[in-house]
Amino acid sequence: MIQITRDPIDPDAAIRQVSSTQAGAVVMFLGTTREFTAEKKTRSLNYDCYPEMAERKLAELETAARDRWPIVECSIVHRLGHLELGEASIVVALSTAHRRDAFEAVQWLMDRIKEEVPIWKEEHWADGTTEWVHPGLPPQEN
Repeated sequence: MIQITRDPIDPDAAIRQVSSTQAGAVVMFLGTTREFTAEKKTRSLNYDCYPEMAERKLAELETAARDRWPIVECSIVHRLGHLELGEASIVVALSTAHRRDAFEAVQWLMDRIKEEVPIWKEEHWADGTTEWVHPGLPPQEN
């Protein structure tokens, strides 16, 4: 399942979505809004994208992951809009027969998502400044 949403992410729903009696492993990555990026203090984040383009790229990455690993079920949900500290921006959950495949596939998916999916975040810094960045790139030095 691929989903772009403005609603809070439910990690339990992602686990239920990928659970299967055919799988011996369920692995989930939950990306949350952290307080510090390098030395800069974050106040909040905003995420935005062109949903159809982002969903298409996420689906391509899911297909590529399924070609590499024996994935039973997969769920990728990315949140858009305003996120406070601690709130989840993304969940990638999947199931496989064995744990190594599940761990490798989730890590590979997260790395590709950060690099390739056209979703941008706006950092709201504690000093009152803001900055739009692609999630896979480090913030600019001011």
